[in-house]
Amino acid sequence: MSDATKIKVDLIYGLTDRPKAGPAFFAALQHMMAIFIGIVTPAIVISGVLGLSTGMSAYLVSMSLFVSGMATFIQCRKIGPIGSGLLSIQGTSFTFLSVCIAIGFSVKSAGGTEAQMVAAIFGTALIASPVEMIFSRFIPFLKKIITPLVSGIVVTLIGMSLIKVGITDIGGGAWLLGNKPEFFASPQNLMLAAIVLVTIIAFNRSSNKWLRMGAIVFGLIAGYIVAAILGIIQFDKVSSLSIVALPIPFKYGFAISWAHVIPMALLFLITTVESIGDLTATSMVSGEPVEGDLYMKRISGGVLGDGINSALAAVFNTFPNTTFSQNNGVIQMTGVASRYIGFWISGLLVIFGLFPIVGGLFSIIPNAVLGGATIIMFGTVAASGIRIIASSIIDRRGVIIMAISFGLGMGVTFVPEILQNFSPFMKSVFGSAITTGGLTAIFLNIVLPRSYKKQPVTDPMKDMV
Repeated sequence: MSDATKIKVDLIYGLTDRPKAGPAFFAALQHMMAIFIGIVTPAIVISGVLGLSTGMSAYLVSMSLFVSGMATFIQCRKIGPIGSGLLSIQGTSFTFLSVCIAIGFSVKSAGGTEAQMVAAIFGTALIASPVEMIFSRFIPFLKKIITPLVSGIVVTLIGMSLIKVGITDIGGGAWLLGNKPEFFASPQNLMLAAIVLVTIIAFNRSSNKWLRMGAIVFGLIAGYIVAAILGIIQFDKVSSLSIVALPIPFKYGFAISWAHVIPMALLFLITTVESIGDLTATSMVSGEPVEGDLYMKRISGGVLGDGINSALAAVFNTFPNTTFSQNNGVIQMTGVASRYIGFWISGLLVIFGLFPIVGGLFSIIPNAVLGGATIIMFGTVAASGIRIIASSIIDRRGVIIMAISFGLGMGVTFVPEILQNFSPFMKSVFGSAITTGGLTAIFLNIVLPRSYKKQPVTDPMKDMV
């Protein structure tokens, strides 16, 4: 496949199109709906586990939004070699949760204050972030390793693993499932999710581009209104938020937990694989190449941006950033792939970061309402991965790589007990379907001899006999 060869997709606005203010804001708002919870959740989880004060927790959440806005601008704008130049959204990564919590506890057990805990987390992330930057410079030389088959497997696993998050939200969320399982998947939650899902499908199938672009927003608004009528939205949480949060570099000081530098560095290598998959999916749903020089240049710039943005996050008091995969579902659902939408998204994120009370309105969206939208978006990410795989020749070798990668990747998700004898750190690393399946695909793609058959195999099962 040459750089000029692109997978045909149904788009209203392509990568370089410049939508007018109205549709641009509308599309940006839908991306905000998809990413807001994902951006703020890591800060909320880490703050809760480490027992940070409400004021510090709120500030970390605000900085997560602020930095995500700056990082998204860098990715979409592409400053020199930095950034992908695609509609690639950056947000706080879940991959680093376990290491960040471990650093916090190590400082706390030594008698450190909450400021010293977060200072050590951010300092360790800052000095480890160059690992991803360095690795990004070698990506163009790895064309035989990062093939459409490997990238497609990673993208598919990303979508499949996210589906669990979506379906859990439909039932009421992970907290409800873990603490009050008798209320999980209540008729009320299922009804709210169904309203959102049906509304999105109805508007998405419309021939009117405005209705199609607004499908996700309309679905979430419909669910939000019904939830408000039922009295299950906690508006009192918004009133307790501060009015303004100013970004202050190294607000809590600077420290390094040397014992956690290597684990943090390894996670930056792992998130590189995830970012490659995310960026490939973005390229595919945007109707851009998923192979060739232009594709590799974008991947290299995107991974470099990932590392630099994570360093930026550490400076401005928040956790490592990465590309978000759920936005690929929004692109495919709305048909809007213009990178200029990213400028609107970055502006909204910065505003919400500076004025947390505004962003609070998003954070109180009921899980069931959010799940009704995310389940279909996450599903489209998995479908995108399958389309990438289908763009390459699937011979006997390819079938074996897919079978083992999907088997191990999803296997550790379905039966996490298989890793019970691993160390806590190794569990956190290989407990991810994306990491296990992605690294397996890369390994097999290197060690298995290549087939030189020129024609695609029409019956993979017959070919394996």
